[in-house]
Amino acid sequence: MSLFCPGDFLEIIDLADDAKELYFVCLEDWSPEMKKAGDNKRRWYEKMKCRGLRVKLAKDADGQIGGMIQYTPIEHSNVLGDGYFINCIWVHGYKEGRGNFQGKGMGQALLKAAEEDAKRLGAKGIAAWGVSMPFWMKASWFKKQGYKIADKDGMAVLLWKPFTENAAPPKWMKQKKTPQPVPGKVTVASFVNGWCQAQNLVHERAKRAAAEFGIAVVFQEYDTSETVVLTEWGISDGLFIDGKQVSGGPPPSYEKIRKVIEKKVRKLR
Repeated sequence: MSLFCPGDFLEIIDLADDAKELYFVCLEDWSPEMKKAGDNKRRWYEKMKCRGLRVKLAKDADGQIGGMIQYTPIEHSNVLGDGYFINCIWVHGYKEGRGNFQGKGMGQALLKAAEEDAKRLGAKGIAAWGVSMPFWMKASWFKKQGYKIADKDGMAVLLWKPFTENAAPPKWMKQKKTPQPVPGKVTVASFVNGWCQAQNLVHERAKRAAAEFGIAVVFQEYDTSETVVLTEWGISDGLFIDGKQVSGGPPPSYEKIRKVIEKKVRKLR
Protein backbone atom coordinates (compact mmCIF):
# COMPACT_ATOMS: atom_id res chain seq x y z
CA MET A 1 0.00 0.00 0.00
CA SER A 2 1.26 3.53 -0.78
CA LEU A 3 0.04 7.01 -0.04
CA PHE A 4 0.80 9.76 -2.54
CA CYS A 5 1.19 13.40 -1.50
CA PRO A 6 1.31 15.24 -4.84
CA GLY A 7 1.80 18.67 -3.29
CA ASP A 8 5.05 17.58 -1.66
CA PHE A 9 6.17 15.19 -4.40
CA LEU A 10 6.29 12.39 -1.87
CA GLU A 11 5.34 8.76 -1.78
CA ILE A 12 4.83 6.94 1.51
CA ILE A 13 5.31 3.18 1.19
CA ASP A 14 5.30 0.16 3.46
CA LEU A 15 8.66 -1.47 4.15
CA ALA A 16 9.51 -4.06 1.51
CA ASP A 17 12.29 -6.65 1.38
CA ASP A 18 14.51 -4.58 -0.91
CA ALA A 19 14.70 -1.75 1.66
CA LYS A 20 15.15 -3.78 4.85
CA GLU A 21 18.94 -3.50 4.99
CA LEU A 22 18.62 0.28 4.69
CA TYR A 23 15.94 0.32 7.39
CA PHE A 24 18.05 -1.76 9.77
CA VAL A 25 20.71 0.98 9.77
CA CYS A 26 18.15 3.82 9.99
CA LEU A 27 18.96 5.00 6.44
CA GLU A 28 22.61 5.55 7.43
CA ASP A 29 24.19 2.88 5.24
CA TRP A 30 27.17 5.22 4.79
CA SER A 31 28.02 5.22 8.51
CA PRO A 32 30.72 2.85 9.82
CA GLU A 33 29.35 3.39 13.35
CA MET A 34 26.02 1.86 12.38
CA LYS A 35 27.82 -1.34 11.47
CA LYS A 36 29.09 -1.54 15.05
CA ALA A 37 25.54 -1.65 16.45
CA GLY A 38 25.30 -5.39 15.79
CA ASP A 39 22.23 -7.22 14.56
CA ASN A 40 20.00 -6.13 17.45
CA LYS A 41 17.61 -4.18 15.26
CA ARG A 42 17.30 -7.00 12.74
CA ARG A 43 16.43 -9.46 15.53
CA TRP A 44 13.96 -6.96 17.04
CA TYR A 45 12.27 -6.54 13.67
CA GLU A 46 11.96 -10.29 13.09
CA LYS A 47 10.35 -10.67 16.50
CA MET A 48 8.10 -7.62 16.38
CA LYS A 49 6.77 -8.02 12.83
CA CYS A 50 4.64 -10.85 14.23
CA ARG A 51 3.45 -8.59 17.07
CA GLY A 52 2.04 -5.76 14.98
CA LEU A 53 5.11 -3.68 14.09
CA ARG A 54 4.44 -1.25 11.26
CA VAL A 55 7.18 0.46 9.21
CA LYS A 56 6.70 3.09 6.52
CA LEU A 57 9.26 4.86 4.35
CA ALA A 58 9.17 8.18 2.50
CA LYS A 59 10.45 8.60 -1.07
CA ASP A 60 11.19 11.88 -2.82
CA ALA A 61 10.31 12.76 -6.42
CA ASP A 62 13.39 10.86 -7.63
CA GLY A 63 12.39 7.72 -5.77
CA GLN A 64 15.08 8.12 -3.12
CA ILE A 65 14.20 6.96 0.41
CA GLY A 66 14.75 9.82 2.83
CA GLY A 67 12.56 9.13 5.86
CA MET A 68 11.07 6.37 8.00
CA ILE A 69 8.61 5.80 10.81
CA GLN A 70 8.13 2.70 12.96
CA TYR A 71 5.28 2.07 15.39
CA THR A 72 3.97 -0.86 17.39
CA PRO A 73 0.89 -1.75 19.44
CA ILE A 74 1.46 0.19 22.65
CA GLU A 75 1.55 -2.95 24.81
CA HIS A 76 4.91 -3.78 23.24
CA SER A 77 6.48 -0.53 24.44
CA ASN A 78 7.46 1.05 27.75
CA VAL A 79 4.20 3.00 27.72
CA LEU A 80 0.91 2.05 29.37
CA GLY A 81 -2.20 2.85 27.34
CA ASP A 82 -4.32 1.96 24.31
CA GLY A 83 -3.55 2.14 20.62
CA TYR A 84 -0.14 2.45 18.97
CA PHE A 85 3.23 3.87 20.01
CA ILE A 86 5.66 5.58 17.64
CA ASN A 87 9.12 4.25 18.43
CA CYS A 88 10.71 6.85 16.17
CA ILE A 89 10.24 9.00 13.12
CA TRP A 90 13.39 9.97 11.27
CA VAL A 91 14.18 12.02 8.17
CA HIS A 92 17.77 11.71 7.01
CA GLY A 93 19.48 15.06 7.55
CA TYR A 94 23.18 14.43 6.98
CA LYS A 95 25.21 15.54 3.96
CA GLU A 96 26.82 12.12 3.87
CA GLY A 97 25.21 9.20 2.09
CA ARG A 98 21.84 9.98 0.57
CA GLY A 99 21.94 13.63 1.65
CA ASN A 100 19.63 15.98 3.51
CA PHE A 101 15.90 15.33 3.06
CA GLN A 102 14.70 17.50 5.93
CA GLY A 103 12.46 20.53 5.45
CA LYS A 104 10.51 18.93 2.60
CA GLY A 105 7.47 17.68 4.48
CA MET A 106 8.56 14.05 4.80
CA GLY A 107 8.10 13.98 8.57
CA GLN A 108 4.55 15.30 8.41
CA ALA A 109 3.66 12.91 5.59
CA LEU A 110 5.03 9.92 7.50
CA LEU A 111 3.20 10.91 10.67
CA LYS A 112 -0.09 11.38 8.85
CA ALA A 113 0.28 8.00 7.14
CA ALA A 114 0.93 6.28 10.47
CA GLU A 115 -2.06 7.97 12.10
CA GLU A 116 -4.39 6.95 9.28
CA ASP A 117 -3.05 3.41 9.41
CA ALA A 118 -3.56 3.20 13.18
CA LYS A 119 -7.13 4.47 12.81
CA ARG A 120 -7.81 1.88 10.12
CA LEU A 121 -6.57 -0.80 12.49
CA GLY A 122 -9.07 0.34 15.13
CA ALA A 123 -6.70 2.14 17.53
CA LYS A 124 -8.16 4.58 20.06
CA GLY A 125 -5.14 6.81 19.68
CA ILE A 126 -1.45 7.00 18.95
CA ALA A 127 1.39 8.02 21.28
CA ALA A 128 4.92 9.20 20.65
CA TRP A 129 7.89 10.23 22.71
CA GLY A 130 9.75 13.48 22.29
CA VAL A 131 12.58 15.43 23.91
CA SER A 132 12.01 18.77 25.60
CA MET A 133 15.34 20.07 24.26
CA PRO A 134 15.61 21.27 20.63
CA PHE A 135 17.17 18.22 18.98
CA TRP A 136 16.09 14.81 17.62
CA MET A 137 12.44 13.80 18.19
CA LYS A 138 11.51 17.27 19.44
CA ALA A 139 8.40 17.32 21.61
CA SER A 140 7.59 20.77 20.22
CA TRP A 141 7.33 19.32 16.70
CA PHE A 142 4.72 16.78 17.79
CA LYS A 143 2.75 19.52 19.54
CA LYS A 144 2.63 21.42 16.23
CA GLN A 145 1.11 18.29 14.68
CA GLY A 146 -1.75 18.31 17.19
CA TYR A 147 -0.30 16.06 19.89
CA LYS A 148 -0.91 16.67 23.59
CA ILE A 149 1.48 16.11 26.48
CA ALA A 150 0.40 13.03 28.45
CA ASP A 151 3.38 12.44 30.76
CA LYS A 152 6.97 13.49 31.45
CA ASP A 153 10.12 11.81 32.73
CA GLY A 154 13.01 14.27 32.83
CA MET A 155 13.66 15.46 29.28
CA ALA A 156 11.54 12.64 27.86
CA VAL A 157 8.02 13.80 27.01
CA LEU A 158 5.18 11.40 26.23
CA LEU A 159 2.71 12.84 23.72
CA TRP A 160 -0.45 11.46 22.20
CA LYS A 161 -3.27 12.07 19.77
CA PRO A 162 -6.64 10.49 20.69
CA PHE A 163 -8.88 9.16 17.92
CA THR A 164 -11.95 8.47 20.06
CA GLU A 165 -13.73 10.34 22.85
CA ASN A 166 -13.21 7.53 25.36
CA ALA A 167 -9.45 7.29 24.80
CA ALA A 168 -7.43 7.61 28.02
CA PRO A 169 -4.05 9.37 28.02
CA PRO A 170 -1.04 7.02 28.17
CA LYS A 171 1.61 6.98 30.91
CA TRP A 172 5.28 6.11 31.04
CA MET A 173 6.06 2.74 32.55
CA LYS A 174 7.97 3.42 35.77
CA GLN A 175 11.32 1.83 36.63
CA LYS A 176 10.68 -0.88 39.20
CA LYS A 177 14.18 -1.83 40.28
CA THR A 178 17.86 -1.26 39.64
CA PRO A 179 20.43 -3.96 38.81
CA GLN A 180 22.62 -4.71 41.82
CA PRO A 181 26.42 -5.15 41.74
CA VAL A 182 27.90 -8.62 42.05
CA PRO A 183 30.21 -8.67 45.12
CA GLY A 184 33.89 -8.62 44.19
CA LYS A 185 33.19 -7.79 40.54
CA VAL A 186 32.45 -4.77 38.40
CA THR A 187 28.92 -5.32 37.14
CA VAL A 188 27.91 -3.95 33.75
CA ALA A 189 24.16 -4.33 33.13
CA SER A 190 22.84 -3.45 29.69
CA PHE A 191 19.13 -3.19 28.94
CA VAL A 192 18.55 -3.31 25.20
CA ASN A 193 15.25 -3.38 23.32
CA GLY A 194 16.58 -3.43 19.77
CA TRP A 195 14.41 -0.81 18.08
CA CYS A 196 16.94 2.05 18.37
CA GLN A 197 20.33 1.86 16.70
CA ALA A 198 21.75 4.53 19.04
CA GLN A 199 20.89 2.39 22.06
CA ASN A 200 22.06 -0.75 20.26
CA LEU A 201 25.39 0.97 19.70
CA VAL A 202 25.71 1.73 23.43
CA HIS A 203 24.94 -1.92 24.21
CA GLU A 204 27.61 -3.20 21.81
CA ARG A 205 30.17 -0.68 23.10
CA ALA A 206 29.53 -1.75 26.69
CA LYS A 207 29.77 -5.44 25.83
CA ARG A 208 33.06 -4.91 24.01
CA ALA A 209 34.52 -2.74 26.79
CA ALA A 210 33.48 -5.18 29.52
CA ALA A 211 35.14 -8.09 27.70
CA GLU A 212 38.50 -6.33 27.82
CA PHE A 213 38.77 -6.79 31.58
CA GLY A 214 38.16 -10.51 31.69
CA ILE A 215 36.82 -12.09 34.89
CA ALA A 216 36.98 -8.80 36.80
CA VAL A 217 33.81 -7.70 35.03
CA VAL A 218 30.40 -9.37 34.90
CA PHE A 219 28.33 -8.39 31.86
CA GLN A 220 24.57 -8.78 32.24
CA GLU A 221 22.31 -8.42 29.20
CA TYR A 222 18.56 -7.85 29.48
CA ASP A 223 16.47 -8.23 26.33
CA THR A 224 13.56 -5.88 26.97
CA SER A 225 11.86 -6.70 23.69
CA GLU A 226 10.49 -9.55 25.79
CA THR A 227 7.45 -8.16 27.62
CA VAL A 228 8.10 -10.16 30.77
CA VAL A 229 11.59 -8.63 31.11
CA LEU A 230 10.40 -5.11 30.34
CA THR A 231 7.55 -5.42 32.85
CA GLU A 232 9.83 -6.82 35.56
CA TRP A 233 12.31 -3.94 35.39
CA GLY A 234 10.38 -1.05 33.87
CA ILE A 235 13.47 -0.18 31.83
CA SER A 236 13.47 -0.23 28.04
CA ASP A 237 17.05 0.79 27.25
CA GLY A 238 19.79 1.73 29.67
CA LEU A 239 23.33 1.03 30.82
CA PHE A 240 24.23 0.55 34.49
CA ILE A 241 27.72 0.09 35.92
CA ASP A 242 27.73 -1.16 39.51
CA GLY A 243 24.12 -0.09 39.86
CA LYS A 244 24.64 3.48 38.65
CA GLN A 245 23.09 4.47 35.35
CA VAL A 246 25.42 5.89 32.73
CA SER A 247 24.15 9.16 31.22
CA GLY A 248 20.95 8.71 29.24
CA GLY A 249 21.65 11.74 27.01
CA PRO A 250 23.70 11.44 23.81
CA PRO A 251 25.01 7.87 23.51
CA PRO A 252 28.20 7.56 25.60
CA SER A 253 31.30 6.77 23.58
CA TYR A 254 33.22 3.52 23.83
CA GLU A 255 36.07 5.44 25.45
CA LYS A 256 33.81 6.88 28.14
CA ILE A 257 32.28 3.50 28.97
CA ARG A 258 35.68 1.83 29.10
CA LYS A 259 37.09 4.57 31.34
CA VAL A 260 34.27 4.14 33.86
CA ILE A 261 34.76 0.38 33.92
CA GLU A 262 38.53 0.69 34.23
CA LYS A 263 38.22 3.04 37.18
CA LYS A 264 35.91 0.57 38.94
CA VAL A 265 38.27 -2.35 38.22
CA ARG A 266 41.21 -0.47 39.75
CA LYS A 267 39.28 -0.05 42.99
CA LEU A 268 38.91 -3.82 43.24
CA ARG A 269 42.67 -4.30 43.42
